[in-house]
Amino acid sequence: MAVRYIDRLNDHYRSQGFPAYTWSSYDDSPWTPLTKPLRECRVSMLTSGGVSCSWQPPFDPMARNDLRVLEIPKEAPADGFVINDSYYDHTDADHDINCVFPIERMREFEASGVIGELSPRLFSGFMGRIYTRTTVLEEAAPALVTKLREDHVDAFVLVPA
Repeated sequence: MAVRYIDRLNDHYRSQGFPAYTWSSYDDSPWTPLTKPLRECRVSMLTSGGVSCSWQPPFDPMARNDLRVLEIPKEAPADGFVINDSYYDHTDADHDINCVFPIERMREFEASGVIGELSPRLFSGFMGRIYTRTTVLEEAAPALVTKLREDHVDAFVLVPA
């Protein structure tokens, strides 16, 4: 039996006074090719899976317009994460965080020279249920880009959940 995910989301938020969501549609992509080999790049990543370190304030799985972007230190222990998201089955990720936040795989890439180095800050945010697209485009995303530039990041991996 099919679950009408989009319809259910729209019904849920319409009952709270929000209009039906208008999905973004783009005819092009802001693709930027790498200017140097990946083995020389500093790499960061972001998960949208509601992941936080156990010592950080958790995401509210039912929140809307939560534009927080948590900073995750690259040394954070893989067994020190929690997942606070109710919109996907994260049973496997609860056992292995690498399913939605491949921190150990990125460390392996760094150790083996696949990437130059892992950025000191990794990120978790933009968890979904965001109806303030303008705020994302004009404030939250540019703030993240500023942090990536501060960290001299060459490549950025986005890990949707």
